[in-house]
Amino acid sequence: MKRVFPLRGQIQHYAWGGFSFIPEFLGMNPDEKPFAEYWMGAHKTAPSIVSTEEEEMKLDTFIQTDPEKVLGSKISSEFGRLPYLFKILDVKEMLSIQVHPSKSEARKGFLKENETGIPLTAPNRNYKDDNHKPEIMVALGEFWLLHGFKSKEALLSQLKKVPELAFLAPLFVKEGYKGLYQFVMKLSEKDADIILRPLIDRIIPLFRENKLLKSSPDFWAAKSCVKRGSEAQLDKGIFSIYFFNLLKVQKGEAVFQDAGIPHAYLEGQTLELMANSDNVLRGGLTEKHVDVEELLKHVEYVETKPKIIKGELSDNQKETIYKCKAKDFQINQISLDTDESLDLSSTTVEIFLVMNGEVEVYEGGSVYIYHRGESFLTISGARFSLRSKKGTTLFKATTPQK
Repeated sequence: MKRVFPLRGQIQHYAWGGFSFIPEFLGMNPDEKPFAEYWMGAHKTAPSIVSTEEEEMKLDTFIQTDPEKVLGSKISSEFGRLPYLFKILDVKEMLSIQVHPSKSEARKGFLKENETGIPLTAPNRNYKDDNHKPEIMVALGEFWLLHGFKSKEALLSQLKKVPELAFLAPLFVKEGYKGLYQFVMKLSEKDADIILRPLIDRIIPLFRENKLLKSSPDFWAAKSCVKRGSEAQLDKGIFSIYFFNLLKVQKGEAVFQDAGIPHAYLEGQTLELMANSDNVLRGGLTEKHVDVEELLKHVEYVETKPKIIKGELSDNQKETIYKCKAKDFQINQISLDTDESLDLSSTTVEIFLVMNGEVEVYEGGSVYIYHRGESFLTISGARFSLRSKKGTTLFKATTPQK
């Protein structure tokens, strides 16, 4: 029985996306819409399309026809659905500061908003589903992001270094991360503007003259304001740019974001693998809904020591595994030289994405060829071989079962 199928993802045209990377990768002609994300998964918002021998089906429908056969008995019993969502992101403009809820809090929030009667598509909806959303990103090139609070020493030094924010240093010493963050997030728009306007007026000329480095929070604070216009209301998310770790991640390096860790993607292209959820609690740098009180309930008010995940070679020496604490997902990179082969088997649904080159997939007596930008799906019980026609790199999304 066939257990390997072509898969076609769904494009998301969010305003922060780029215009060329994703369409060129997928072999499409760019148009006037930004191409922000390419989703490969079974999330009900935008399920991927599976091509069977008989028809094309949405992936969520395909799984539900026989969850145990498709997902395997263990994953079907534990999750009841595909546990993850696989994405490509092209971040041209800064994304919002955001936090994701834990699974228990997501269930409570989703139920409460349902009972309140807030439509799933409403702009003021916080919880789109009942799931948590831990996530791991693997950079496809130089990538910039904010990730958790700086260490106490670094944050105190940062506050003292910025004249307009120096008055916050005693507050941080006295009340810690929670007191500092809640103070700025609960400021009125008027008071936030009074504090931030002198800072922005000072750094924007430096930004326009290319005198700021990307390694400086000033660069990103100025960039966020230039895009919105000089007369726009200043966003309280600007404070977070100075409070959080500013990371530059290189190609092939990964960062894991767990529940409660505030973060924001700033610039670059990346793969992202996450739990099958679209729950986002925003904390600024956005024109979308920001529910401050709900956000503050879920932030982890602790210092974060950034961990850049390099990946570990598997026993077959051809897969690099990016290990993290999430039980819902795991991402592996497969690298094959020309004419090199790799035998694999799947115990659950796995999604493969060809990043470079061309690969032949052998299953039984059949062979299928996939090129750069194409993806395919394997289900529980699949036994197949990959053979590289050119030097080939693939990424595999799966669920660990150990």
